[in-house]
Amino acid sequence: MSNAVKTVSMIAKEAIMILENELVAAKLVHRGYDEEYGRNPNGYKIGSTITIRKPTDFTVRDGATASNQDVTEGSTSIVVNKQKGIDFQFTSQELALEMNQLSERVIKPAMIQLANQIDRDILGLYSSVPSWVGTPGQVVNSFADFGVGPQRLDEFAVPQESRAGLLSPADQWGMLGSQTALYIQEAAKGAYRDGSLGMIGGVDTYMSQNVPLHTVGVATGTPKVNGASQNVTYASVKDSNTQTLNTDGWTNSTTGILKAGDVFTIAGVYAVNPVTKQTLPFLRQFTVTADADSGASTGPAALTITPAIITSGAFQTCSAAPADNADITVVGTGGTSYRQNMIFHKNAFALVTVPMEAPQGAVNVSRQSYKGINVRLVPYYDGTNDISKWRLDVLYGVKAIDPRLATRISGTA
Repeated sequence: MSNAVKTVSMIAKEAIMILENELVAAKLVHRGYDEEYGRNPNGYKIGSTITIRKPTDFTVRDGATASNQDVTEGSTSIVVNKQKGIDFQFTSQELALEMNQLSERVIKPAMIQLANQIDRDILGLYSSVPSWVGTPGQVVNSFADFGVGPQRLDEFAVPQESRAGLLSPADQWGMLGSQTALYIQEAAKGAYRDGSLGMIGGVDTYMSQNVPLHTVGVATGTPKVNGASQNVTYASVKDSNTQTLNTDGWTNSTTGILKAGDVFTIAGVYAVNPVTKQTLPFLRQFTVTADADSGASTGPAALTITPAIITSGAFQTCSAAPADNADITVVGTGGTSYRQNMIFHKNAFALVTVPMEAPQGAVNVSRQSYKGINVRLVPYYDGTNDISKWRLDVLYGVKAIDPRLATRISGTA
């Protein structure tokens, strides 16, 4: 029995170290909740919810007269709803191999697949990010192209430390081509010999084959805002930061007129600096958080959008509420797919992995934790065929906890 337990524990420890090493996006996002929620000795079930408080904000008083402000705290939650796993089997002969042989032949290939799945789930959070710079469909192939990303973060007062960028293979090779011409020896050598990007403009930059594609909804017609004064207060949206925007002018009776993750602007509605509240010289971008269909007659569509349109106070997001019949412009062309590169501060997104419950009746279960990653390995035996079967599971949740701290980025035409 002790040898069996040792084998299970050894395989679990080897698997978790390989898994952690293969992760890319997961290492670049906020992980501060892992420790807090890793203390439950009994583990968690799928569907457990973790509640997080949002930071409050204030405006600056002018002059000697006090003007007290209410402290309005919002909250958001991460649902631990992603149970992913790899199932594999060993013969008794294979289990007799040295751990390094077993690791190379079986464990590492399995963990690469699992790591890629976790990274894909994190990168799928792009749909919560309203900011999108560059021209959709264009490859990022110069420092000028890349620089509009961190520039946008600067304009939104995003902290300069802990910024990361994830580019698709096409965009990475576009950037590498521009770096080989640099007179900065180390950057040029890294690009030419190693294919590495490294730190660019204060952004720790990586390639990921898991950068997703986003396909824009149908997006046809002449869309406009339907009704004035569609702004809200922060208190009414403090937990979701979403609202309904009534629009019309879309092509009549169209399913998927816009898709979750689509980005658009509204004429006359400009972005504001979240610290100074000064109006910025570009239109506020919004993203659709749920698929929307258009109705008959005037092509109406009720869009669920983020950020909410807040025109005053500490949490102001826009320069003004949209006017009735203000033009709406969708980013990209309807029905077209675009790569979703992102540049972000680590606090834009969160990943939390939690220990799982040990199944009742299972023996020799190993639950391991390493650098915030938790795995559970459960062995079971097929006596007829002399095969040891194993299931390795991870339980985690991902969330865009502050999408203001991120931007999507494309190249420029």
